Amino acid sequence: MQIVLVAAVVAGCAVFAYVTDRRQAEEAAGRQVTAAATAVAASPAVRAAVRGPDPTAALQPYAERVRRDTGVDFVTIMSPGGLRWTHPDPARIGERFLGHTGPALRGRTFSETYTGTLGPSVRAVAPVTADDGTVAALVSAGITVDAISAEARHQLAALSGMALAALALGGAGTYLLGSRLRRHTHGMNAGELARMRDYHEAALHAVREGLLMLDGQRRIALVNDGGRVLLGLAGEDVVGRPVADLGLPPALTEALLAPGPRVDEVHLTAERILVVNTSPVAGGERHGTVVTLRDHTELQALSGELDSVRGLAEALRSQAHEAANRLHAVVSLIELGRADEAADFATAELELAQALTDQVVAAVAEPVLAALLLGKAAQANEHGVELALTDDSRVDDGLLPPDLPARDLVTILGNLIDNAVEAATDAHGPGRVTVTVRTDTEGAAGAELLLRVGDTGAGVAPEVMDEVFQRGWSTKDATGPHGRGLGLALVRRAARRHGGTVTLGHSPGGGAEFTVRLPLPGAGAAAAPGPSPVPQGASA
Repeated sequence: MQIVLVAAVVAGCAVFAYVTDRRQAEEAAGRQVTAAATAVAASPAVRAAVRGPDPTAALQPYAERVRRDTGVDFVTIMSPGGLRWTHPDPARIGERFLGHTGPALRGRTFSETYTGTLGPSVRAVAPVTADDGTVAALVSAGITVDAISAEARHQLAALSGMALAALALGGAGTYLLGSRLRRHTHGMNAGELARMRDYHEAALHAVREGLLMLDGQRRIALVNDGGRVLLGLAGEDVVGRPVADLGLPPALTEALLAPGPRVDEVHLTAERILVVNTSPVAGGERHGTVVTLRDHTELQALSGELDSVRGLAEALRSQAHEAANRLHAVVSLIELGRADEAADFATAELELAQALTDQVVAAVAEPVLAALLLGKAAQANEHGVELALTDDSRVDDGLLPPDLPARDLVTILGNLIDNAVEAATDAHGPGRVTVTVRTDTEGAAGAELLLRVGDTGAGVAPEVMDEVFQRGWSTKDATGPHGRGLGLALVRRAARRHGGTVTLGHSPGGGAEFTVRLPLPGAGAAAAPGPSPVPQGASA
């Protein structure tokens, strides 16, 4: 199809050039014969000869010489009446001139195309004027159309050769270009490429995981809807922008710009935990990078909840074992006839357990938080750490809004208590963790939920306070973002999702103290803390 198009273009150009050359040849012939006729008519010798007794004898040799010198096909000198005195064919001398002479008889030179004795010709007729201004004779010079056509055919032959060369060059170029395109498109034609693009677009929008493609200059070449959401770029025109200008966290930017592949790396954005895989595009020089992104936030939160449940199960198993030991002690006391001592021992254990439950439930009426605190207290006890609920703790049931899910509360408070227990366990001497759970009134417009957890551990060094919320920071390996923990990062992201804040300070017990504030829209003054039934320093 491309070769046919090239042939049509070349043929059209050739026809146009031929028509143009033919017209130009006719115009040039007209100018040539006009110049010849005018020159002959103005010759003094011609003026003198036309007044002589035998014009033919004097003018025929002269006309033939002019015809040969000027390259015209005929030069005819005639009387005003049109009788020829000269002609290339001497047999035609004395015959009447075939053509128009009216304008010349009126003293004006003109040109026309007319069929005469030599066939169609382009001719000019000029008047020969006497001294008194009258027309004494007429001169006609002409070039036959066959001669003009022969010249045009000669030019057409050269033009045809050039056209064929252009066609051959265009065809070869088209073939080479087509071969190159087929090689780059792996032999697929336009229809197949169009279908592939449609499938490509549909797949990009259907995949929930993030897909990012970078070109060789580390600029965004393609990003799907999932990638925009996971990177927080929804609504932005990022195609063509360098990765370094997207405002992503430095560690994530470094991973995207890395020359080598990255496999299942965990990175944090402002609100999400992402699993990042990168793979350079193969092919000699660096063509770009393909990046896949998976949202790990929910999975990590569920993993944390699973760890909490596993810890609670271990605590319950340990408590069951301890309860069995105490039951054996009671039975043994009864068998020894010490029934009163057995009753006192059992009553004291029941009162301690009931007091623990009553204290938590009375202060924290929200069932999810109460259950979490009771479970964490059992876990802390297994580690030899006392978990205490401060006397100003109070949360009424039904106060928390529906848009603050229990999962996020478990994520925030559970991770903070786990870290505090771990820090207090490693401390010298008895470990203690203090927990404050209450609602603070912000004003008539609303209130906030305050969660504060402090410990008696070693605390956090001032130089790493800015790093504790980064990926991997852990009390076991507080060396920065290459550790193993994600708990504090999850805490901060859960708080940010609800417009809250997380701050780090120093606990009165000497360790670290984390404070989380979550707004409670619409709670108002009803959230003001009331008297707490929990005694000062009550252990939960």
